[in-house]
Amino acid sequence: MSTIIVTNIKATGETASRPVSGVAGAWVNFNGQGTIAARDSMNVASLTDNGTGDYTVTFSNNMGNVNYIINTTGEQLASNDSNEINKDYGTAYTASAARIVVTQGSARTNPVYANFSAHGDMA
Repeated sequence: MSTIIVTNIKATGETASRPVSGVAGAWVNFNGQGTIAARDSMNVASLTDNGTGDYTVTFSNNMGNVNYIINTTGEQLASNDSNEINKDYGTAYTASAARIVVTQGSARTNPVYANFSAHGDMA
């Protein structure tokens, strides 16, 4: 495998380039009900089900520090049903994993699908 070192990246057909640091360092789309499993992912080593609506995403390659951001979504696949997924603010960020919680209203719930991405520098 070869490594290409760049500062900016531009896809074919795009007019603007963007910093490589803006590209997701890790992402996963996973089943949140029953036995959790990744549907597709990049740089995700494992998923842990910590209880209803409570998941840990462990990275294959660590983030460079704890100053990354996460983006999340979830869906139930019923009309007008959506979930709010947040970082578990009771748990500190680590370079190797992020813990997220899924709520619908004020109650934790297991979504049909959950989506997670982490943006920041890689180790």
